[in-house]
Amino acid sequence: MAQRVFSGMRPTGKLHLGHLAGALTNWVKLQENYKCFYSIVDWHALMSEYADSSMIAENCKEVLLDWLASGLDPEKCVIFVQSHIPQHAELHLALSMVTPLGWLQRCPTYKEQILNIQNKDLSNYAFLGYPVLMAADILLYKAEIVPVGEDQSAHLEITREMARRFNSFFGNILPEPQIMLTPTPKVPGTDGRKMSKSYGNAINIADTPSEMWNKIRPMITDPARERRTDPGDPEKCPVWDIHKVFNNNEDEKAEIASGCRSAGIGCVDCKKKLQAHVERVM
Repeated sequence: MAQRVFSGMRPTGKLHLGHLAGALTNWVKLQENYKCFYSIVDWHALMSEYADSSMIAENCKEVLLDWLASGLDPEKCVIFVQSHIPQHAELHLALSMVTPLGWLQRCPTYKEQILNIQNKDLSNYAFLGYPVLMAADILLYKAEIVPVGEDQSAHLEITREMARRFNSFFGNILPEPQIMLTPTPKVPGTDGRKMSKSYGNAINIADTPSEMWNKIRPMITDPARERRTDPGDPEKCPVWDIHKVFNNNEDEKAEIASGCRSAGIGCVDCKKKLQAHVERVM
């Protein structure tokens, strides 16, 4: 029998190339050999968007469309909206009764987001208890494997601890899910920072070719290339970082890197080549 896999995404808006490279490409591969459960976790979105939840339902539809466009097949995996399954809330309540408060307060992601998110009041139990609901999402389906990036492994370790503690009280009911560390390629946004909707620097999966070019064309490059004749360093250029993820033509990539260093290729030409490869992937 195929092992069970669980993963989910918060519906905070249209998905972008970072989601495609960091998760969706891997999810599409996993559905071929595992029993996969993929959830649009709208309750998780509500934890930070509770003051204005008007867009969550529409965002769920956008996420679903992007998932299907990326290759997720409802004939090969289970796709669902978290809030449509009330048992998520029931298991969340049961787990909250056996989860020490200190586990949640020590969660590195909680500390980081409290410091970095300044425009929303996150001083509520729901945000602190985020790992409990995430554990309920995973354990409800007795998932044996959870694909995560290295930055999320701490969350999954808390899930494993919750399963062990729950079982110590009530018997061997919940399996401890195993971490499947997945490579998370660096996909910078148009301004060089991490690609994110909140930064306004994202190239969306659903963008038309013209919308995509309007974002790629003004992208920052190596600051040393002030003029067409100035040589540059591709490793200092976010356009090159995206080439490394979406351009599968190794000979062309070698030519681009060499041309950048020798000023044999201009930044606009490099961006046009990137546009062609991203369009091909789309």
